[in-house]
Amino acid sequence: MEIDRSPGKHVRVDVWLWTTRMFKTRNLATQACRGGHVQVEGQRVKAAQKVSIGQEVRVRKASTEFIWKITGFVPTRPQSSIAVQCYEDLTPPPDPALRGFVPRRDKGLGRPTKKDRREMEKFLGDMAKPRNRDRRDP
Repeated sequence: MEIDRSPGKHVRVDVWLWTTRMFKTRNLATQACRGGHVQVEGQRVKAAQKVSIGQEVRVRKASTEFIWKITGFVPTRPQSSIAVQCYEDLTPPPDPALRGFVPRRDKGLGRPTKKDRREMEKFLGDMAKPRNRDRRDP
């Protein structure tokens, strides 16, 4: 499959998002545009908005904002190795301070003891307490 890099070419933004595998279906890409989660050059766009090479597309998905620069178009949805050649990823790396703390044990210590478990529960609060899935809460 050949990538079209001609500067005069225009494609709908929802089609471009779908063919470059940003969304699983074209309908999901259209819904993201309707919901205001897609911006082209800083402006919210409708699904039928035409995009061209060199434009910047921002998409907000799952509380993360992705930024891509369009570098090419494909007529149909290709395999992912070809689709990644149609854009340049400008998304900044995530802030490490926003990632949650993951408790780790040194290798070779085995399973946590009852004392270790109580200390983890005290530190993490309700998040560390195991929930009995068989019991039904009233």
